[in-house]
Formats: sequence, structure tokens, C-alpha cells
Amino acid sequence: MAANRNLHSAKSSRKDEFYTQLSDIENELRHYTEHFRGKVVYCNCDDPRVSNFFKYFSLNFARLGLKKLITTCYKNQQMDMFSKHDAEKAIYLEYDGTVNENGVPSIEDIGIHPLQGDGDFRSDECIMLLKYADIVVTNPPFSLFREYVAQLMAYDKQFLIIGHQNAITYKEIFPLIKENRIWLGYGPMGKDMLFDVPEDYARYLVDNKNEGSAYRMVNGVVKGRLGNAAWYTNLDHNRRHEDLILYKKYTPEDYPTYDNYDAIEVSKTKEIPCDYAGAMGVPISFLDKHNPEQFEIVSANDIRLNDRVPIKKHGLIKDKDGTINGKPKYVRIVIRNKRL
Repeated sequence: MAANRNLHSAKSSRKDEFYTQLSDIENELRHYTEHFRGKVVYCNCDDPRVSNFFKYFSLNFARLGLKKLITTCYKNQQMDMFSKHDAEKAIYLEYDGTVNENGVPSIEDIGIHPLQGDGDFRSDECIMLLKYADIVVTNPPFSLFREYVAQLMAYDKQFLIIGHQNAITYKEIFPLIKENRIWLGYGPMGKDMLFDVPEDYARYLVDNKNEGSAYRMVNGVVKGRLGNAAWYTNLDHNRRHEDLILYKKYTPEDYPTYDNYDAIEVSKTKEIPCDYAGAMGVPISFLDKHNPEQFEIVSANDIRLNDRVPIKKHGLIKDKDGTINGKPKYVRIVIRNKRL
């Protein structure tokens, strides 16, 4: 049993070492250029010598008008992509825009500073760098996503990070979405994203998983695949102010009510009725289309039909209480149309 737990733990830790492709970074960050001028950007889960986040910001330093770029990573002093995390100390790197004749910063152009500790984003040293920074941009460990976001909120930082789309339903995350303190990024939720992975985890994927599902081969290289990744941010972007076009009319037959909540079931975002002013349960994919000027997100706890339904910390319609005529539904976000 212990061996199985250790194996599972090792697999989970390797899943936290998914390194983001430059193309995915470019496609998302081009929608936020106005936010970066004069700002200190901190990538606190990245080895700058191999990180594509560092590559993007260093190559676009002048165009974005950055003030400074800082990166740290966990116990990684090796020049290869994936450290074994066995170094006694870590380093942090600062870049202020200096370039050589090739227009690309070299190691000599970057200020390298030793850390006394291991470079964990929760360490005192990294927190000091976090306090100094304006915007945090990175791909944090998925297994520590709750704690990572809590730290960003505690220090009132702007950010753009990658997480699992299921994080929407976490009791620590969804209330922040409801309060309009966090929202999804510009790119569509659940987008098929490919990541560089450690060699041993690549072998595990090939030996145990299906190509095209858990991984893909790109020019002979194994790329980890996540079809359920999402960008999370508190940086404004144009897409979250676009109205969702509504065309369907409400009828009791098409939109049944929940057994335990005073809300109607809307199984597809595109089928939200244009003339219904009450509470509606919609899929979490609705957040891709959510315009806070058009819709209000409501806590399901506020529309319980009886006290036998427990109060849920996440505020979603979920689990055995989210039924219609006794049949359970998938997790639902509760919304109201603010225009009616």
C-alpha cells in the first residue's frame, strides 16, 4: 500500500511539472499588453533559463514597456528542462531589458542572485519578491492551486495563471469568481493545451496512456496533453465585456425546476432564455461567456427550497442535492439576468 501511495505521489508531482508551450503563452498574453507597461512581472514557478514565460517576457520586454522581470523556481540550478529538485539552494534571476547584439538576453545579461532557501513560492524570500512585484504570470503546480491563489489574493496581486478547469468548483476558488475577483482568461476554457513533460513521466504516458488523449507526439517528442486547462486572471480583457446573444424563450416544459433549489435548469449556455428574470442553473462552461454587466452570479445557498439542503461552501448546485425529478445533474452555476 505504501509503495502504491508513493508511486501515486510521484506521478502527481510530475504532473505539476508541465511546462507551458510558447505558442499558448503568446496566444493568451497578446490580449493584455496594456496592463504591463511600467510593471514588475514575477514568474515564481519558472526556471528562467528554460521557461517559456521568461522567454516571452524577455523577448517582448521593450514592446510591453516592462520595468523588470523576476523569476524563481523550486530548487532548480540545472541547465536542463527538468530539475530533480535536489539542490540545497535555489536562485532568482532579474532582468531589466539589457540585450546583446543578437537581441536576446544571455545568462551574462541577467542578474543572478542566490536564495538562502529552496525557492518555494511560499518561502519568506519568495514572498518578499512577490511583495515587490506588480503582476504574477506563471503555470503554478496544479496540486497547490488553492494555496497559490490564496497567496495572490492575500497580497492583492494582479495575475495571469494556468489551472485545471475543475478549479472553478473548488470551495476556495468559486466564491472569488462569484465576487468578480477572479475570472477566466481570454482563451476558451478547456482548450487542448500541450506541455513539455519530464522524461520519466513521458515514458509513463507512452506505456500506460492513450496517444491523443493523455499525450501527443510532436516531431517525435512526447507532449503532455490537458484538454481541461484554463487561464485564470484578475486582469481585464475585452472578451469579458461582450454580451451573450440570447434568443430562446422560456417555457416550463423546456426549463424544468430543481427539486431543492428555486432555479430552472439550463443545460447549455447558448440556450439561456432571453425573457427569464429568475435564477438559472447553467454549466460551468458558461464562465467562458460571462459578462458581469449582463449576468449576476448567485450563491445556490440563497435559493434553497428547504433547510434539509445543506449549505455548501462553494455555493454551487452540486452533488445529490442538484436533482430534477430525482435525477442528478452535473454541477451548475446559478445566475440571473441583470437586464430583466
